[in-house]
Amino acid sequence: MLKSLSVKNFALIEKLELEFEKGLNVLTGETGAGKSILIDALGAALGQRASTNQIRAGCEEFSVEAVFIPEKNSAVKTLLDDYGIDDDDALIIKRKVNRNAAKNNIFVNGSHVTLSTLKKIGAALVDIHGQSENLSLLKTESIYSLIDSANEKIPAARADYQKTFQSWQKQIKALADKEKSKSLHDEKLELLRWQEQEISAAELKPNEDVELDAEIRKLANAEKISTYIEESRVLLGNGDESDILTELARVHKNLSDVAKYDVKINSALKLLDDAEIYLREAYDEVRAYSDATDFSPELLDELQARMDVIYKLKKYGGNVNEILAKLDKIRAEISAIENFDSDVDTTRRLILKLEMQTKKRAATLLKLRQESAANLSASIEKEIRRLGMKKAQFAITVTPTENLTTNGGDNADMLFSANVGEEIKSLSKVVSGGELSRIALAIKTVSAGREDSAATMIFDEIDAGLGGTTAKVVAECIAKVSRAKQVLCVTHLAQIACTANVHLQISKSDDGTRTATKISKLTMDERVKEIARMASGSEIPSAIQNAREMLRLGAKL
Repeated sequence: MLKSLSVKNFALIEKLELEFEKGLNVLTGETGAGKSILIDALGAALGQRASTNQIRAGCEEFSVEAVFIPEKNSAVKTLLDDYGIDDDDALIIKRKVNRNAAKNNIFVNGSHVTLSTLKKIGAALVDIHGQSENLSLLKTESIYSLIDSANEKIPAARADYQKTFQSWQKQIKALADKEKSKSLHDEKLELLRWQEQEISAAELKPNEDVELDAEIRKLANAEKISTYIEESRVLLGNGDESDILTELARVHKNLSDVAKYDVKINSALKLLDDAEIYLREAYDEVRAYSDATDFSPELLDELQARMDVIYKLKKYGGNVNEILAKLDKIRAEISAIENFDSDVDTTRRLILKLEMQTKKRAATLLKLRQESAANLSASIEKEIRRLGMKKAQFAITVTPTENLTTNGGDNADMLFSANVGEEIKSLSKVVSGGELSRIALAIKTVSAGREDSAATMIFDEIDAGLGGTTAKVVAECIAKVSRAKQVLCVTHLAQIACTANVHLQISKSDDGTRTATKISKLTMDERVKEIARMASGSEIPSAIQNAREMLRLGAKL
């Protein structure tokens, strides 16, 4: 529900703050006072087109702020969650448009959003009913939306159908891709087999190149390694008085003699014992390494030759592990090609199975839509006749089609005939602007109670060209809608204005230099005068009395 609207420097509006209530909020005023300006300002807050031409003369930007109280578990709250916007008790939308087009800022609950996001949120918040919106009823997607939302079983049936349909189409595409590539299979298979043989012949082992590189590096430096190993072995223990182990034994004897006189040196002796163990182990390791190492030039040549084999295969990968991974992939491709005919047969069988399932679910969806369309047709036709077209015929048809689409296996249309004896035809071919407006109102009246529809509805001069009994019925319809939804209605008809919960008057004035549009909430006495003006164009006693009676009847309605 729309709680408030703040507008600044928008067209003729300098500054405006309005509070709205549940039920019917009407906006009235003389022609040219600026009623449409207010709807345009609200439209800008909902994501409709806004331009720098709407900025008030002499100002750099306009701003609009709309505060909504979204219903619990509504589509709006789902959208906010999807876009990561804080889900507060109130939904505050702010939009500014600067003369510099780059400074078009939109915020929802403090989060910056794009215009496309605002449009989606706005559509979930408010349903605007005007001439351009009436035309949208003629679109196929609008007809399906009306039908599908009127039967609680349809959304689940449509989702099941679309899931199966998409799987079916996916397999059809997969089969087409396979058959398209069939001519290339023989040539590709020959290449893959050659590649597989080239890699397999090398009999590679994981990490082999890393191990070979380390071994080659060792053999290439054999002379240095031999020199360092021999020198280290001699220094550790060559059997004369200058090697490390002999000198260590001498130190140990000296400290052992000291320990006879002072036990404090025992800790040092213990460390020497440990050091001797480690040094002897190191000596054994060095000697064993020296005895086991074979620095054969022939072995180096053999390893380098093996490395050359691996190097030639690096066109398949940067190292042995990548080459082996490529080999697995090549073998998988060979298997897929060799099993092509089998895969094609399997895919064809799956396509036939999915086609049958899709047709079955399309038939279920068709039946549900036809039931929904029949119920809607009767209810909408009844409302159309109440709106002054007493002989009108109206029907929503859902007919099966041979081609299945993502929407189903049927075609939906609205049929209409305004007069007796005339063939009922597609609404888009026979309806006039005035008739379409009343048909749209009838549809809104029938569907107003839907939980998935917007909580706020706007009727922008829906009463244009109407009067008398028809105007009264239009007022009754709008009042009926306002019992289920919050309604904002721009009107010239006293019959509609007298049913309002809140009556706002729009006026235009100037101080000799600037013109400004102002909006005020009317008291009961002010409403009486405004209704009198709208009904008879004067405020004479009889007009005032008539206005009071209209307000009394409007309150009952």
